[in-house]
Amino acid sequence: MSPSSDANAPLVEAHRAMYRGMLERDTDLLDDLLDGGYTLTHLTGYQQSKTEWLQQIDSGEMRYHSWRERSTSVEVTDETAVVVGRNVVDATIWGSRATWNLQLTTTYERRTGEWIALQTVATTF
Repeated sequence: MSPSSDANAPLVEAHRAMYRGMLERDTDLLDDLLDGGYTLTHLTGYQQSKTEWLQQIDSGEMRYHSWRERSTSVEVTDETAVVVGRNVVDATIWGSRATWNLQLTTTYERRTGEWIALQTVATTF
Protein backbone atom coordinates (compact mmCIF):
# COMPACT_ATOMS: atom_id res chain seq x y z
CA MET A 1 0.00 0.00 0.00
CA SER A 2 1.09 3.51 -0.68
CA PRO A 3 1.96 5.74 2.27
CA SER A 4 -0.04 8.52 0.61
CA SER A 5 -3.33 6.73 1.24
CA ASP A 6 -5.45 8.68 3.73
CA ALA A 7 -6.12 5.45 5.61
CA ASN A 8 -2.37 4.94 6.07
CA ALA A 9 -1.61 8.51 7.17
CA PRO A 10 -1.80 7.77 10.94
CA LEU A 11 0.69 4.90 10.54
CA VAL A 12 3.11 6.94 8.47
CA GLU A 13 2.86 9.76 11.02
CA ALA A 14 3.47 7.33 13.92
CA HIS A 15 6.56 6.03 12.13
CA ARG A 16 7.85 9.54 11.44
CA ALA A 17 7.12 10.53 15.05
CA MET A 18 9.38 7.67 16.17
CA TYR A 19 12.19 9.13 14.06
CA ARG A 20 11.51 12.59 15.53
CA GLY A 21 11.75 11.14 19.02
CA MET A 22 15.05 9.49 18.14
CA LEU A 23 16.51 12.67 16.63
CA GLU A 24 15.32 14.94 19.43
CA ARG A 25 16.18 12.45 22.18
CA ASP A 26 12.54 12.74 23.25
CA THR A 27 12.21 9.55 25.24
CA ASP A 28 8.84 10.67 26.66
CA LEU A 29 7.45 10.75 23.12
CA LEU A 30 9.04 7.39 22.32
CA ASP A 31 7.64 5.91 25.53
CA ASP A 32 4.14 6.94 24.41
CA LEU A 33 4.60 5.50 20.91
CA LEU A 34 6.06 2.13 21.95
CA ASP A 35 4.41 -0.83 23.67
CA GLY A 36 5.77 -1.78 27.10
CA GLY A 37 7.16 -5.00 25.61
CA TYR A 38 8.60 -3.27 22.54
CA THR A 39 11.93 -4.56 21.21
CA LEU A 40 14.41 -3.14 18.72
CA THR A 41 16.57 -5.63 16.84
CA HIS A 42 19.78 -3.92 15.75
CA LEU A 43 21.86 -4.59 12.63
CA THR A 44 24.04 -6.86 14.76
CA GLY A 45 21.05 -9.02 15.67
CA TYR A 46 21.04 -7.75 19.25
CA GLN A 47 17.46 -7.50 20.50
CA GLN A 48 17.12 -4.55 22.86
CA SER A 49 14.25 -3.87 25.23
CA LYS A 50 12.37 -0.58 25.14
CA THR A 51 13.66 0.32 28.60
CA GLU A 52 17.30 -0.26 27.70
CA TRP A 53 17.00 1.56 24.37
CA LEU A 54 15.39 4.64 25.92
CA GLN A 55 18.01 4.70 28.69
CA GLN A 56 20.78 4.61 26.08
CA ILE A 57 19.16 7.43 24.12
CA ASP A 58 18.94 9.47 27.35
CA SER A 59 22.58 8.76 28.22
CA GLY A 60 23.83 9.58 24.71
CA GLU A 61 25.12 6.05 24.06
CA MET A 62 22.74 6.12 21.11
CA ARG A 63 22.54 9.47 19.38
CA TYR A 64 20.70 10.02 16.13
CA HIS A 65 22.01 13.07 14.26
CA SER A 66 19.95 13.13 11.06
CA TRP A 67 17.78 11.08 8.76
CA ARG A 68 16.63 11.44 5.18
CA GLU A 69 13.52 9.55 4.20
CA ARG A 70 13.86 7.47 1.03
CA SER A 71 10.61 5.49 1.08
CA THR A 72 7.85 4.27 3.35
CA SER A 73 5.47 1.38 2.71
CA VAL A 74 2.49 0.27 4.76
CA GLU A 75 0.71 -3.08 4.94
CA VAL A 76 -2.45 -3.24 7.09
CA THR A 77 -4.26 -6.42 8.15
CA ASP A 78 -7.21 -5.82 10.47
CA GLU A 79 -5.78 -4.32 13.68
CA THR A 80 -2.11 -4.89 12.86
CA ALA A 81 0.19 -3.19 10.42
CA VAL A 82 3.77 -3.34 9.20
CA VAL A 83 5.53 -0.12 8.20
CA VAL A 84 8.81 -0.35 6.33
CA GLY A 85 10.78 2.87 6.31
CA ARG A 86 13.98 3.25 4.32
CA ASN A 87 16.12 6.16 5.41
CA VAL A 88 19.68 7.38 5.32
CA VAL A 89 20.56 7.73 9.01
CA ASP A 90 23.58 9.43 10.60
CA ALA A 91 23.97 8.10 14.14
CA THR A 92 26.46 7.40 16.89
CA ILE A 93 25.77 3.96 18.32
CA TRP A 94 27.84 2.80 21.29
CA GLY A 95 30.59 5.27 20.43
CA SER A 96 30.82 4.64 16.67
CA ARG A 97 29.44 7.27 14.31
CA ALA A 98 28.39 6.23 10.83
CA THR A 99 25.81 6.83 8.14
CA TRP A 100 23.63 3.86 7.25
CA ASN A 101 21.07 3.07 4.59
CA LEU A 102 18.74 1.87 7.31
CA GLN A 103 15.50 -0.02 6.84
CA LEU A 104 13.27 -0.10 9.90
CA THR A 105 10.48 -2.66 9.74
CA THR A 106 8.04 -1.88 12.53
CA THR A 107 5.00 -3.92 13.54
CA TYR A 108 2.10 -1.91 14.94
CA GLU A 109 -1.14 -2.81 16.70
CA ARG A 110 -4.21 -0.58 16.78
CA ARG A 111 -5.44 0.05 20.33
CA THR A 112 -8.41 2.31 20.98
CA GLY A 113 -7.79 4.02 17.67
CA GLU A 114 -4.05 4.58 18.18
CA TRP A 115 -1.21 2.69 16.48
CA ILE A 116 1.33 1.37 19.01
CA ALA A 117 4.71 -0.02 17.91
CA LEU A 118 5.36 -3.58 19.11
CA GLN A 119 8.75 -4.26 17.56
CA THR A 120 11.25 -2.89 15.08
CA VAL A 121 13.86 -4.80 13.13
CA ALA A 122 16.71 -2.77 11.62
CA THR A 123 18.42 -3.95 8.45
CA THR A 124 20.27 -2.22 5.65
CA PHE A 125 19.15 -1.68 2.07
